[in-house]
Amino acid sequence: MAKVPSVPSAAVAAGGLVGGYGVARWTKKRQLGGAVLAVAGAAAAQQWRQRAGGKAAGALTVAYVAAFAGSHPLAKKVGAWPAVLGVAGAVALASWAVADRQA
Repeated sequence: MAKVPSVPSAAVAAGGLVGGYGVARWTKKRQLGGAVLAVAGAAAAQQWRQRAGGKAAGALTVAYVAAFAGSHPLAKKVGAWPAVLGVAGAVALASWAVADRQA
């Protein structure tokens, strides 16, 4: 049986930030967007722990939450989508550098 390639944690984390915002915006249900954000964050954290260890997973989880929180004041300066895409890119880059690059 062929091995199914896993999705990079960078894509999971960035997708959680972008997807969470998109779902909240399009459904007008912030809780639904928060659920997307939380599920993707938990999935990424599990990958980070498996690939880079507990300390790295903790640091990347803090970065993920900080990116979510930081996107709000950033959105007031640059707009909502640019802010979300910017922080998602930053988290993806950090995730790749710490956890995905070795895989």
